[in-house]
Amino acid sequence: MLSLFFSAFILGIIFNAAPGAVFAETVRQGARGGYSAALAVQFGSLVGDSTWALLGLAGIGLLLQLDGLRVPIGVAGVLYLLYLSWDSWKSAKVEFTVAPRDDVNRSALRAGVLLSVTNPQNVAFIAALGSAMGAVGVHAPTGTDYAVFFAGLMSASFLWCFVCAWIVARIFQRTNQRWTTLTYQLCALAFFALAVASFRDLLTSTSTAAPTKTAVTSLAPVNR
Repeated sequence: MLSLFFSAFILGIIFNAAPGAVFAETVRQGARGGYSAALAVQFGSLVGDSTWALLGLAGIGLLLQLDGLRVPIGVAGVLYLLYLSWDSWKSAKVEFTVAPRDDVNRSALRAGVLLSVTNPQNVAFIAALGSAMGAVGVHAPTGTDYAVFFAGLMSASFLWCFVCAWIVARIFQRTNQRWTTLTYQLCALAFFALAVASFRDLLTSTSTAAPTKTAVTSLAPVNR
């Protein structure tokens, strides 16, 4: 059981450390709101991550390979990334003022939730969780195995929230307006690039998927 927990923990670290939309939003919020805002984005992303993980471990993740479910989720993710790109670029041109911390943290938390729930890459990742358990020697997992695996994934995600928020606050938070403006502009470009890449991947997977394909047989880090 301990080896299964640590295998899931390492997998969780890889999943969370892969740079992507959540990290870009953590940088954007952290550049203005500091550690607490960056942490709020990370905590928000846990909502989507835990939801996808529970669905995947319950076997429902296989259903998410159907175009009828995967495509709407993917489109929603692309549209939200485009919105964040536009919002970041627009905000970069505005002189920042100190907003109430609670308002900033609520906005950051909401963004983290939406990004993780609508991330199309999560669909493929979570659908492959069953294969991941088989790779570490658990070919007939019990309820206890699933619980241990889920605990390992979520422990890694929870720990990463604090690590990522601390790194962002240390590196990206500045009082200088020019630095904050540049950070927002870079995040806007990152969001736009992620939206284009997600849309391209969505088109590719939709056009090349075989009708009988119902599972993903390998795991790869996703853009979180």
